Order: sequence, then C-alpha cells, then structure tokens
Amino acid sequence: MNIELRKPIVFFDLETTGINITTDRIVEVSLLKVLPNGTEQLKTYRVNPEMPIPAESTAIHGISDEDIKDAPTFKMIAKELASFIEDSDLGGFNSNKFDVPLLAEEFIRADTSIDLKKRRFVDVMVIFMKKEPRNLSAAYKFYCDKNLEDAHTAEADTKATFEIFKSQLEKYSDLGKSIDEVSSFSSHNRNADFAGRLVYDEEENILINFGKYKGKKLSDVLKKDPSYYDWVQKADFPLYTKQVFTRVYLETRGF
Repeated sequence: MNIELRKPIVFFDLETTGINITTDRIVEVSLLKVLPNGTEQLKTYRVNPEMPIPAESTAIHGISDEDIKDAPTFKMIAKELASFIEDSDLGGFNSNKFDVPLLAEEFIRADTSIDLKKRRFVDVMVIFMKKEPRNLSAAYKFYCDKNLEDAHTAEADTKATFEIFKSQLEKYSDLGKSIDEVSSFSSHNRNADFAGRLVYDEEENILINFGKYKGKKLSDVLKKDPSYYDWVQKADFPLYTKQVFTRVYLETRGF
C-alpha cells in the first residue's frame, strides 16, 4: 500500500436498523485492521440491536430479526471492539457522517470509555466524491475494475472500501504519504463532535453549526443564553454532541 503508516488504521463498515444516529442501532460491524508492516486482521460481528429491524432496512442489508436473535448485544462486545481499534486511526465509506458518529453513540450507551477524537479519520467516499462523484459500487468498478458482489454486507463493503483506498493512493499522488494528509483531504469540516453539529474555526474555537446560532462561538452562546444548553440536553441530539455541550457549559461556569 503506497502510504506511510505510523500506526494501524482500521477500515470498518456498519449495517444498522436505520440511518438516525441517535435512535438506530448496529446489527453488523466488520473491521479490517491494517498494521504498519502490511499485516491485515479482519473481524466481523453480528449484533443484537435490542430493537426490531425495520423491513426496509432488512431489504437493504439482508439481516432480519431471526438472524440476530442469538447474537451478542453491542454492550457485550464493546470492550473487545474498543481494544481492537484503540491504537488505530479509522477509515470507511461515508464514515465521517454516519459510521463514526453511530459507533461513538453505541460506545457511550455501552458505558465503554474510548476517545475516538484522538485518531485520524479517512473517509474514502469523500476522496471519491471529490475526485470521481459516484457511489461505492461505481467506485469499486472505477478504481478496481470489479463488480461489487454482496453489496450491503458489512464484510464485502469493508473489503471493497480498503481496495478502493489502495487504488486511490496509486492514482492520486497529491493525496499525500501519511494518514494525516489523507485524513485532511477526506474531511469536509473539522468537526468538534461526530455529527457535525459543532465545528472548529481556524483558532480552534467551537462553533455551532446549525439553527439560530449557526456560526456563533459555543461558549459565547452558553454564557448569554444558558437555557440553550437545557434545550439541547432535552432534544434529540447525539449523546456525544451533548457531552461536548456539557464540557463547554461547565467551562463557562469555571468548573
């Protein structure tokens, strides 16, 4: 692979009950860990989401309630997953907007401590959309000249994503030779949370990225309008986003 790895990178894909990162759950996760020496480790888990899988979701990934009735819950495998990715950067396809935020939510719900913000993220879809705007199957055909069999199974999508990434590195010399450079290229914004509700400005201040205070410095808003913090905590926001709000809220009060 034509890139310098100073630590492992884990490419992963989630199959879920839906697309709402606050209310939906993981039903399958596949992780491909690539070590600096080129060694690869693949792990795939079926997960009991502890909620019914909607028929429209089953129609996409083929996983039904019957398939996962005896599978472990996310909480049962959370520590094993955290240990597997603890020393690694993360990569995926549309992972910055969906897979990483949902994974962070699941770890919080499982009361498993892992700071995902400490690592770099490589979103292969962002690279692809910036270079050749299409979808995963088209990307696989374009970069690897292969048809994607078993699309929407976590393992097939994960393997295809990694193959596409290797081809992108060979095709685009300007992506860089380090994960830092590739991570920077594959990100649209510098998010302060995983859902993109909060972003950093050039001076590392956290800005609100939605609603009536969009573009405003979070600490300034919380000082002037403390009730806004209460509204966010009661509203349907991701748990990680609420944690960032809480941290800044406490800082504004000298804690």
